[in-house]
Amino acid sequence: MAAHSPLVYKFGGASVKDAAAILNLQRIVEATAAGRPLLVVVSAMGKTTNALEEIFDLAHRGQPYDAPLGAVRDFHAATAEALVGPGTAPGPWQQTLHDLREQLAGVNPDHYDRQYDQIVSYGELLASQLVAQALGARWLDCRPLVRTDRTWREGRVDWPATERLVQAALPALLAQGPIVTQGFVGGTAGGLTTTLGREGSDYSAAIFAYCLGAESVTIWKDVAGLLSADPKIFPDAVRYPEISYQETIEMAYYGASVIHPKTLKPLAERGIPLQVRSFLDPGAPGTLIHDCQHPALAPAFIRKTGQCLLSFESKDFAFISEENLEVIFGALAQARLKINLMQNSAISFSVCTDFSERRVQQLLGLLAGQFRVHYNADLTIFTIKNYDAASVARLTGGRELLLEQRTRSTFQFVCR
Repeated sequence: MAAHSPLVYKFGGASVKDAAAILNLQRIVEATAAGRPLLVVVSAMGKTTNALEEIFDLAHRGQPYDAPLGAVRDFHAATAEALVGPGTAPGPWQQTLHDLREQLAGVNPDHYDRQYDQIVSYGELLASQLVAQALGARWLDCRPLVRTDRTWREGRVDWPATERLVQAALPALLAQGPIVTQGFVGGTAGGLTTTLGREGSDYSAAIFAYCLGAESVTIWKDVAGLLSADPKIFPDAVRYPEISYQETIEMAYYGASVIHPKTLKPLAERGIPLQVRSFLDPGAPGTLIHDCQHPALAPAFIRKTGQCLLSFESKDFAFISEENLEVIFGALAQARLKINLMQNSAISFSVCTDFSERRVQQLLGLLAGQFRVHYNADLTIFTIKNYDAASVARLTGGRELLLEQRTRSTFQFVCR
């Protein structure tokens, strides 16, 4: 990369969860960016996204939401006061909260997903304004730059338009000092807000890095790097010092929580390395993800909860043919249910998806005339990447397996 290529830092909700965390972010930026052109991408603070989802759901159902909205307001006000002191001039976050209240007043029972994006995106707007104020950096609204279609809650990026808009706006501003913007959020050509999917702030960092030709992306987490498992569940998890794009993409696809699944592709296309480092120990080496060769890795254990196992049988007991699968896949796409695992037998076809009662009921309605559909919810998928006999025995022992599948390098099973 050229000497003037910017750095992109992404800080998630845990790293901006309160005033102390934001001050730690400030110290990391001052110690590690060393005056380089820097774009900081931030998530909503702590559990703000969950709180806004609850508030939106109440508003959508016509229920009172003043109490939880007041809690969001008070939390951000207390954070601002802790950062800049009492009695200071009002910050832009106050106007943002006013705008949020106005948006909520206009929520109606129609267009759930579209309205969701307009409301829940306020978490990132608020957090980025407070972080920019703490850093003394320029605040940037990403919505006019990250151009997406109108696929609500999982906006599809218009890459040529986004690259053109980012290139026109950002290089000159980055030359003047750090910029703070939002993850997770984009916008349509008509000016409506979209979101990129839950935990999509990593993806936002990759979008900006791709468009800017960044030197690198660093994701600051509360773990030592990319680990072989969630250390809260597997205390003996090990850190991968270095790992390839391909291995990481597969782990993210299967549900590894450290990196959003869409993050790696744009970085790999332009050879931009991704570092995963700890905001709790900024001097530690972390993990470097790039185009590399490495020996066999320790088995990775990935757990994905909140799953639904759906099984489809043709009503006339006919074989599950390509024509049947075309209908099923079409209905799954229409209901926007993403397949995490699939398997077929002679007269049935099963898939495992993230569970959404509303979307599953939509799917049942679409297929009721042609198939018998059975489903079980509240399930878990376990994936072992680079498995061996010991790792399979460790995870499957004592569990009721509803479905299992293996390839040369990956073993997966669904259980209660």
